[in-house]
Order: sequence, then C-alpha cells, then structure tokens
Amino acid sequence: MALSLDILKNHNFRLLFLTRTLCHMGLQASAVIVGWQIYTLTHSEFLLGLIGLTEAVPAILSALFSGYIVDLTSPYFVYRLCVGTLVLNMAFLWAVGGEWFAFSQSTVIALLFAGIFVSGIARSFLIPAFSALFAQAVEKKHYAASNGWSNAGIQIAVIVGPLTASLVYGFYGVRAAWTLPTVFMILGFLSILHVRNLRAMEQQAFSGSAIKNIIDGWHFILKRPLLLTVMGLDMVTVLFGGAVAMLPAFADQVLHVGPEGLGLLRTAPALGAILTAVYFALFPMRTFPLSRMLWAAGGFGACMIGFGFSETLPWAMFFLGLSGLLDTVSVIIRLTLKQILTPDYMRGRVSAISSMFVISSNELGAFESGVAARLMGLIPSIIFGGVVSIAICLGTYVLTPQLRQKIYTDEDQS
Repeated sequence: MALSLDILKNHNFRLLFLTRTLCHMGLQASAVIVGWQIYTLTHSEFLLGLIGLTEAVPAILSALFSGYIVDLTSPYFVYRLCVGTLVLNMAFLWAVGGEWFAFSQSTVIALLFAGIFVSGIARSFLIPAFSALFAQAVEKKHYAASNGWSNAGIQIAVIVGPLTASLVYGFYGVRAAWTLPTVFMILGFLSILHVRNLRAMEQQAFSGSAIKNIIDGWHFILKRPLLLTVMGLDMVTVLFGGAVAMLPAFADQVLHVGPEGLGLLRTAPALGAILTAVYFALFPMRTFPLSRMLWAAGGFGACMIGFGFSETLPWAMFFLGLSGLLDTVSVIIRLTLKQILTPDYMRGRVSAISSMFVISSNELGAFESGVAARLMGLIPSIIFGGVVSIAICLGTYVLTPQLRQKIYTDEDQS
C-alpha cells in the first residue's frame, strides 16, 4: 500500500489526475445535457444513437494518424492543444444549446451535432497524448497503482458531471446546465498549464513515410496476441452490451423519471467502478490473467440483462452499478498491460489504435444501441446486447486457451 500512496506525492501525476478528471467531468456533463436536450426536442432513440456515431466517425478516422503525430512531436503540446480545443468547442455548445440565439429547432440540433463532431476529433488526439504524457510523469513501478487512481478520477467525473448537470438542468434549465461543462473544461485547461519537468522519453528515429510509421503501430499490436485480445474483448463486450446511450429513453419510457433520474442512472456505473478503482489503486494487480478479464466482461453482460428487466429506479441503479464495478476490472487490466508492453517511442501510435477500440465500443456502441432499439424495441435490444456480450466471452474462453492460462507480470515484457 505504501508504494500505491507514493504516487500521490508526484506533482505532475496530481496535475494530470486533476486535468483529466475535470475535462472528463465536462465531457460527461455535456453528454447528459446534449442527450436529454436532443431527446426532448425529437423523442427519437435513433438520434440518441446517432450522437455516438457522430463522435465516433471523426475520432476513429483521426486516430489513424493522431498517434503518429504524438510520437513525432510533443505529447504535452498535443494534449494542451486538445484541451484548449475542447474549451472552445464547449463554449460553442454553451452558446448554441443554451439558447442564446433564436435558432430554429432543426438548426439547434444540427449545430449540436457539429459540436459533437469536433469533440470526436479532439478526443482522438487527446487519448494517445495523455497515454504518452502519463508515461513521462509516472515511474514504471507505479503504472498499476496510478491506473487505479486515474480510473478513480474518471469515475468521480462520471458521478459528478452527469449528476450536477442533470440537477442543474432539472431545476434551472438548459442554459445554466450548459455553463457547467464549460467551466469544468476551463479549469482543466488551467491545470495542465502547470505540468513541469517531465521525464525524457525514449527516442527512435523515424524512417520512411508517415504511412509506414503508422502501420508499424499496427504491426506492434498484431505481434502481441494478449494485447490485441484484451483490446478486442473490451471493445466488443461494451459495443453490444453497453446501454448508456439509451438511458434517456429508458428513464422516460420505463422508469418515468425526468433529467434528475437520468443523472442518477448515468452515475450508477461510476459508483460501482470507483470502488474497484480505489481498491486496485491501494492493492495493485501483480499478475494479469486473461481469465480474470473474461469473468469481468461476462459479468458485465449479465448485468445488462438484469438492467433490461429492471422496472424500478433502485434495481436499474443496482445493475448499472455492478456493471461499472466489473467493467473497471477490464479497463485496469487493459491500460496496465498496454503501458507495460509498449516502449516510449511507440506509445502514441499504440494508444491511438487502442482509442479506436475504445471509441468503437462506446460511440459506435451507442449507435448500435439506437439502431437495435428502433428495430427490436428498447428493452429487447438491451437484453439482446447482454446475451451477445456473454456469448463473446464464452467464445474467447474456448478459442484462446494459451492466453487464458498465461500470467503476465510487470517483469514479463514479451
């Protein structure tokens, strides 16, 4: 435990923790606001899913080269630029969504989607830049513990952002609600400006074309089956099993609650996740068996089935909270293995590819949820997604016995 607490004495880690937490608060708050605002204006589950697709497409396309740019330049410069871009974009959403201008309903919706599109581009650079910057600020022996603390900060953001945004939206209206994520993002930008004296990264001279160097990142991952498997498993289970995008519709149609209830639903997974994150921050994992991740991912799918059958707010929150607890186990395993197995000069590209998996699972998963809800109905689509997630975990268990049996520690670099 002493080693786990040592990381909190690291000045740069504290600043990165604060910056990432504040920025994520802003993104989470804006996700609740834009979801509820668009659903209130249109009552369309399909448009709720389209929010995810609008952010995913530019994020995935930009991630093809964002990691190369991070490796080629300065992770700190790229990260600071991305946070600054998100500040300006959030101010734009505040002006549009806050109804400061007399736009028509269709124009407001179109401009909100434009802001979501820009956010997707910024996030595609933000993720690999943070991963490389994180490795410069934290010693290797602290990777597992720092991932626990970092994930705890994310879960705090997932609790505070949606809850405060939904309460302010419900009691004070959309204009006041949009002020919150803008303020969070500005505070995050001010925090990152104070990072100093980062560790020099291991350098490798780039040769050949940009395309060749980008492809090198894919070759690196494809040669490491454990890394590829954990990234792919995390992606497909959340892609099919995640139901976050449908929470506005579920809150309205099934639970019959307003934005305040929606905020509670959005924070429920984080309440479970933060328990796991703090536990692994204090007692970091030393070994990383794939079987542990399979159990966690399968349990996540089972929680989605339970959530689909929920008819009251407490039961829905219980299953969402348990899903967050289990999902965090997968996240910490994936993040720690990625940092342990990746050399400095490849961190940007590997993290960018990893972000494509994450964005695909979250944002494309939101689109999948919207399409499935439209074709199958809201509740059947949620249950179906949970069943598919469990089936994928069982298939992975059967098809990858060699990875299931091997234990990876922080000394095992191959």
